[in-house]
Amino acid sequence: MGNCCSSGSKKSSADTDCATNIPKTAYCPVDGQSCRSVELRTVLHHLKRPHANRPATQGYYFCDNKECDVVYFGQDGTVITRHDVRSEVGQKSSSPDRVICYCFGITEREVLGETDHQPGSSAKEFVIEQTRLHNCACDVRNPSGRCCLKDFPKAKPLPS
Repeated sequence: MGNCCSSGSKKSSADTDCATNIPKTAYCPVDGQSCRSVELRTVLHHLKRPHANRPATQGYYFCDNKECDVVYFGQDGTVITRHDVRSEVGQKSSSPDRVICYCFGITEREVLGETDHQPGSSAKEFVIEQTRLHNCACDVRNPSGRCCLKDFPKAKPLPS
């Protein structure tokens, strides 16, 4: 492990978040895929009944494999599946109606159906602008805990 934590810095080493000392990645207990860490508050906001389940304070990870039912898993072996979260997880769906921007409710179908290509008129450009203005809440609203902009290029044209 690097010494980023010893200097009092919040910068992270290659594999550990120095602010929390939680590994940045872990392997999904079901599919074995490498998954990135996600904050507890993100997990809490997506659980159907967080008050009843009371997830432990620990490292959690988001599994984005569409074929796997696991959405989150914890360092203690806790597994949270699609059935345990409030809404469909867009990253786990192939539907054109899947949400790709949780902050502003933008679906893949909306983006693919855009025909007005004037500068500044696309949904992606809107999200870029709102992100620049700090008007997004991806760290909580997006189940992955990360910015949705990386999901936009994955959109493919709808069949005619």
